[in-house]
Amino acid sequence: MSSATTTSVSGDIAIDKVSKVFRADTSDPVVALDGIDLHIREGEFVSIVGASGSGKSTLLRIVDGLTAPTEGTVKIGGQQITKPGQDRGFVFQQDRLFPWRTIIDNVVLGLELRGMKRREARPRAQELLGIMGLAKFAHSYPSELSGGMRQRANLARAYAIEPQILIMDEPYAALDGQTREMMQQFLLETWDRHRRTVLFVTHQIDEAVYLSDRVVVFTSRPGRVKETIDIDLPRPRTLSVKRTPEFGRLVDRIWSSIEEEVKASMSLEMEMGR
Repeated sequence: MSSATTTSVSGDIAIDKVSKVFRADTSDPVVALDGIDLHIREGEFVSIVGASGSGKSTLLRIVDGLTAPTEGTVKIGGQQITKPGQDRGFVFQQDRLFPWRTIIDNVVLGLELRGMKRREARPRAQELLGIMGLAKFAHSYPSELSGGMRQRANLARAYAIEPQILIMDEPYAALDGQTREMMQQFLLETWDRHRRTVLFVTHQIDEAVYLSDRVVVFTSRPGRVKETIDIDLPRPRTLSVKRTPEFGRLVDRIWSSIEEEVKASMSLEMEMGR
């Protein structure tokens, strides 16, 4: 979850010619991102997919302000991003709950960091835990909850600061298939109520199609936008949409696009290894 520093006027994200090069003294520079142009409308749910190492997570960290781009800019509501802000909530792959704090005390943490007193923050946290189906576990510790329940608590913590933008980096990667599908449905139900802007990274193509308004396919490293696919499936969505022919066609199209990049990357590595 991001710390609070600045507030933007909307959840509109403009990513303009963003590149990122990592340099180390002991190795050659690594170009993670190369000229990313992407505009995400306020209230839109956009997923990014691509081969491993294509810079997806790096882009999320740049949008959140945790990492600076080597070139290009990110603007939210017209304001250039240079550091984390209270308009963004970051949900990582691991829940990152503090094991020594109860669930409700984890949820109020972001509000406390803003200077809100705990007694004032707790009603907001309790309300969110109720929405997440965790009201009975408010005074439990993270070790006493399942993986899916901890991720719901993690989402409640992100929502508690009322961000205009949710940045989610493979938040369900560690969950089993059944729990993952339940969390996908839960996220959509929550998103339908609040319509915050969501930027979501996943390796699961069916997850991206199910959740998103658009899916952005990255090339293999260096990451570039290869294509953007509109997901014209009706909302609200239930898990049954995954069994429709149109859903299957979208998954196949995106997988074919990624497969081309993986094969090209493997061929290049084999050439370089000769």
